[in-house]
Amino acid sequence: MNIANILKAGFAMLLLSALLASPAQADRRSKEKKAEPIYPNATRVEPKIKPSSRTQRDMTKLYKAYEEENFDEVVVVAESLLANKSAGDYERATANQFIGMARSDKDDYAGAIAAYQKAIEANALPNDQHFQLMHQVAQMQNAEDRFEDANATLDRFIAETKVDKPEVSLLKGNILYELKRFDEAVPYIRRAIDTSEKPNDSWYQVLIQIYMEQNKVEEAVAVGRELVQKYPGDVRYLTNLAAIYSEADKYPEAAKVLEEARAQGLLSDERGYRQLYSLYANIDGQEAKVIEVVNDGLAKNILTPSVEIYNVLGQTYYFSDKIDQAIEAYKKAVPLAKDGESSLNLARLLSNEERHTEAKAAAKTALEKGLKRPGDAWIVIGRSEHGLGNKAGVVAAYREAAKFPETKQAASDWLKKNAK
Repeated sequence: MNIANILKAGFAMLLLSALLASPAQADRRSKEKKAEPIYPNATRVEPKIKPSSRTQRDMTKLYKAYEEENFDEVVVVAESLLANKSAGDYERATANQFIGMARSDKDDYAGAIAAYQKAIEANALPNDQHFQLMHQVAQMQNAEDRFEDANATLDRFIAETKVDKPEVSLLKGNILYELKRFDEAVPYIRRAIDTSEKPNDSWYQVLIQIYMEQNKVEEAVAVGRELVQKYPGDVRYLTNLAAIYSEADKYPEAAKVLEEARAQGLLSDERGYRQLYSLYANIDGQEAKVIEVVNDGLAKNILTPSVEIYNVLGQTYYFSDKIDQAIEAYKKAVPLAKDGESSLNLARLLSNEERHTEAKAAAKTALEKGLKRPGDAWIVIGRSEHGLGNKAGVVAAYREAAKFPETKQAASDWLKKNAK
């Protein structure tokens, strides 16, 4: 789970706003009241910037090319600056910074990282730009799956800025998660949530995922409950909490969460009802609850009648020894099915109940609609013909069954003994 993209857009805007001041603007600002620094606790001494007058023209061209989004021209001008003997550390750092931005805009992240690192190594940019570049490099390394590099870069950034911001904690936590250093990742994600005025819900999901990776189900549940308390009455977070329990194979606990939501009238979508009856289906002795939830969903038009729904009902009724109801459920599935599997299930049930005429008809419908194992339907037809006293029909059905691999042996054995 890589969360770098959550932050990318916001950081990019911060970066560009700080980096796109022209030399003239920088000089004018230096004479005005200084803006509050972004990193007031930085240990790095703010460098004295002395732009070279001989490179002023190229610097202006550089800014203009970027503002016009002419990224190829940005690289050409920046490389010209780097080759200019009159360029000092500040000009070289700025040139590499713009090469990085141009390459980033063209999705060349490896090239962007390399250029940004050169700009940082020059140690000539103002603190705000210098450290934002460092932060950007850490994000890009993370996005490029260079997690060890990202971790080292971010550690340096934190050490030199003494920054304690939610987005930084979140990035650090994500990097440690990707490095599978789960115990170390947790406090950073927790810090991001606790120090943010509006923590993103996805941050909680990252924390839940980390706990699940560690098989710390109770801790994951606690975070899930935080979201439920944060958004009372929002079924999305109740279903999310149920999913946490379900992923840990705690089906009774998951079902209890959703059952409470159903009782409060919060479970009003098909996904929630499907999740609930599926949970009950995984709990021994809860066949009655499966039937109750499915029928409730159908009655409220929350569940759409479908082959799957009626097959679930048919199977559950069958295992509950409610054969008549099972037959009725499979009958409802048949016209909705694109293949003959539901018809075959119906035929088997009817055959077991010695309703031979109906069983034979259902088996033939199954064959007409198509089956993965056609031989099974012919076996049902043979049994039905036997129940109806039609020996010739039995022999004919078993001869058909003998043509298919799934029933060849059984049908052939019967024919050897009985078709004389």
